[in-house]
Amino acid sequence: MIRAENIGKKYRAGSQDIHVLNGVNLEIKENEFAAIMGKSGSGKSTLLHLLGCLDYPDEGIYYFDGRDMLSASDDERAKVRSEKIGFVFQSFNLIPELTIVENVSLPFTYRNDNKKKVDFLVRQAIDQVGLSGRLDHRMNEISGGELQRVAIARALAIQPKLILADEPTGNLDHENTHDILSLFKELHSISKTSLLIITHDAEVAAFAENIYYLANGKLHNHRV
Repeated sequence: MIRAENIGKKYRAGSQDIHVLNGVNLEIKENEFAAIMGKSGSGKSTLLHLLGCLDYPDEGIYYFDGRDMLSASDDERAKVRSEKIGFVFQSFNLIPELTIVENVSLPFTYRNDNKKKVDFLVRQAIDQVGLSGRLDHRMNEISGGELQRVAIARALAIQPKLILADEPTGNLDHENTHDILSLFKELHSISKTSLLIITHDAEVAAFAENIYYLANGKLHNHRV
């Protein structure tokens, strides 16, 4: 599903180049549940943005679902994001004024899918996260744990090949954290979707099948 080799990324800070990623190698198989751990500032979110085709590395190669994403056009990359990659973020990234149904429908805004099909996929995803009885609720009418369930439903609705979750429990209490991670594990077990969670929390990472550690710009398969 994912093959990244010798990925490098640097940023300019004044007169210096800061190497955030330096020779990162990663393979994620179809239907794999993996976690990437690292301290704050280690480059976890930068790596997620590169894997999600939201940004380009300065060096290396990246294949997603068998396709070279670094030679793909911006339109081709946007199509991959809209059809094959679901995103879940710490801050939920939901629109407060919209209902649950409307928020989960957002990924289909720029797609030409049949409306009947979209309605089915949206309601199916909402049902999968246990919110089928609250379709018309707005974001200020539901709890933090339910907000993240809406965000997960939005990612699920497009039936992605990969879900990328960036600190998905960072704004949740312990009980809701456990509930969301259990939901991720359950959804992963019944789908063919690969799941990659970015986290600094060892208890969160422990839910994954494979854990990688990002330190000093490199990815390791053991704690550094």
